[in-house]
Amino acid sequence: MPGIDKLPIEETFEDSPQTRSLLGVFEEDAAAISKYSQQLFQAMHRIYDAQNELSAATHLTSKLLKEYEKQRFPLCCDDEVMSSTLQQFAKVIDELSSCHAVLSTQLADAMMFPITQFKERDLKEILTLKEVFQIASDDHDMAVNRYSRLSKRRDNEKVKGEVMEDVYTSRKKQHQTMMHYFTALNTLQYKKKMSLLEPLLGYMQAQISFFKLGSENLTQQWEDFLIDIGTSVQNVRREMAGEVDVMQQTIQDMEQANDLLYMPDPDPSLVPVNRNLTRKAGYLNTRNKTGLVSSSWERQYFFTQGGNLMSQARGDVAGGLVMDIDNCSVMAVDCEDRRFCFQITSFDGKKVAILQAESRKDCEEWIATINNISKRIYLSENPEEIAARVNQSALEAVTPSPSFQQRHESMRPSTQGRPPAAWASSVSSAGSETASPAPSVLSLDALVAPNTPIQFDIISPVSEEDAGQAKAAGLGRSILTRVSLTLYMGSPWTNPFGESGGTPAEESEGSILHQLFIARFLGCMEVKNADSSDVIYETMRQILAARAIHNIFRMTESHLLVTCECLKLIDPQTQVTRLRFPLSSMVLCAAHQENKRLFGFVLQTAGGRVDGRPIIVCYIFESNNDGEKICDSVGLAKQIAFHSEMVRNDREAMEKKKEQDKAKEKQQEELSKQKQIEKDLEEQSRLIAAFSRPTPLATGTDGQFLVLSNSQSEDSDAGVEGREKGESEA
Repeated sequence: MPGIDKLPIEETFEDSPQTRSLLGVFEEDAAAISKYSQQLFQAMHRIYDAQNELSAATHLTSKLLKEYEKQRFPLCCDDEVMSSTLQQFAKVIDELSSCHAVLSTQLADAMMFPITQFKERDLKEILTLKEVFQIASDDHDMAVNRYSRLSKRRDNEKVKGEVMEDVYTSRKKQHQTMMHYFTALNTLQYKKKMSLLEPLLGYMQAQISFFKLGSENLTQQWEDFLIDIGTSVQNVRREMAGEVDVMQQTIQDMEQANDLLYMPDPDPSLVPVNRNLTRKAGYLNTRNKTGLVSSSWERQYFFTQGGNLMSQARGDVAGGLVMDIDNCSVMAVDCEDRRFCFQITSFDGKKVAILQAESRKDCEEWIATINNISKRIYLSENPEEIAARVNQSALEAVTPSPSFQQRHESMRPSTQGRPPAAWASSVSSAGSETASPAPSVLSLDALVAPNTPIQFDIISPVSEEDAGQAKAAGLGRSILTRVSLTLYMGSPWTNPFGESGGTPAEESEGSILHQLFIARFLGCMEVKNADSSDVIYETMRQILAARAIHNIFRMTESHLLVTCECLKLIDPQTQVTRLRFPLSSMVLCAAHQENKRLFGFVLQTAGGRVDGRPIIVCYIFESNNDGEKICDSVGLAKQIAFHSEMVRNDREAMEKKKEQDKAKEKQQEELSKQKQIEKDLEEQSRLIAAFSRPTPLATGTDGQFLVLSNSQSEDSDAGVEGREKGESEA
């Protein structure tokens, strides 16, 4: 007979929602079988109990057999064979229903015993296993929940040991019960056929024996049909026995193989971490915010599907999309109330998910898998092989090449045909783009000083007083102090909480260019020179190699704001400026030629050391965008800043010229006023001299003196007083 669909015992340990959904289908099928078997049992019991009603009972049995094809069994891959076989039985029973007389003993032995045994033993066994499995599943959920709520403190190892032992016992019990439950449900598919065929075969054999093969309704053709059915039943029995042996062996093998996996946090030396996965599934706890500061954790089944992260709760038919993890970022985070947590941020930074794994191994595998998917390795033909090669290349990158030329043979393309992704600026060029010099065969020490510390996280700049003390103490060799001094020399003071002053905000408001990118800080280190973009490539290699060696997955994600005055790293949640890089101190910016998401820039601050030598620090970032676009944006900002500076200088020159012309005009006016005053003084002096002479008496025509009247005398006095007043005013 054709094969029968069965529950996969191999997936019982994973206990995924898909497996639970398939189990629900089998349980529904068992309920349907139980219901149908109960009806068939009642029908045959009527045959056994009522000899006088045998005709009616056989008619009912025939009717039920005819209705088998109308039944909706979820698991029936051979419905046509079973339907046709039962239809043949129904036809025979219907023909014999009017003339048969049933012998109670023969019917009890051949017909009632198999159906009763199936009903009382097999179906009850299914119900009992179902109840036991439900209890074991509930106990396992409670144990895992207690284990997830364990505190990170190590002061109560006894409670931790008891909880871990409880998880081990409940998980093992659930796994064993589930495997036996699946075996019983798989076996039920075979017993269902036997429970339907054996009673009918016994009934027919009883009828044949009763009529002594002399019945007119039974021919040789029917005997051959019954023989074929009996042979099929024996074949099904042998097939069931072989399948039961296989399932029992599978149970034993899986119990031995999964004994270490029953522990929630297995030993990494016994169960190593696989970092080459491009697909993963399992239960994780996800954090959901319930208020402004409160949150709750929910356990769900998560799995990757292509470039998507899906989740599915128990009882759901299908999973739902959590987020698109193409070009996403993932890193381990430290939660206050949970262990083994990691954070996934979408490519646009708008969606963040914090998840908790069951163990450190599971957490690292999830981080590695999502990193591989973020790089779109899953789209290739052999994703796991490519992921292994990428991880191996990261480990091999630790060994430095003997020369710069050999290193660039495997790391980047040659200088010829390189796109203008790197730019350099100086005071003399004032923002103009210049081509980087061709790399020569240089040693590693010519680019990066030996044993140079690497900073993997963003720190706030130190205060001016601390910077002065660091200089006086001669701590210029420390990379953290040097980075802080560099930032302080080129940007306003930033307090310990990351809040910057009002000057950057005012500059950003008046800036022409505003471009925002999502960038993740990989690290920074001091370099010896900034002559070409090769120093950025070497810094990228050393920082990525160090992260691969020390398993550093955490990256600080920020919003990179490019303006005409500076570059800002802004906290995506609080919108507080973390760092500020002035464009005047930026001398080089370049993107990686192979991994377009990597880019870096070099800052140079003159006089940052005690001896007056400049401090040169290279910063490396990873972005969701093309690194060349960010470098082009920075170059455009430099050009706009240079143009603005030229316009500002021209405006200042024009204003200065206007002030000079205005001063000249004012000086001319002062000179003209002075000349006018001198002229007035000369005129007044002349008038005073004229009035100071003696006045002759007036005589008449007849030679007599004239006497002036009072009015004439007053007019004369008024004229003299007016002249004196004018002279005094002058």
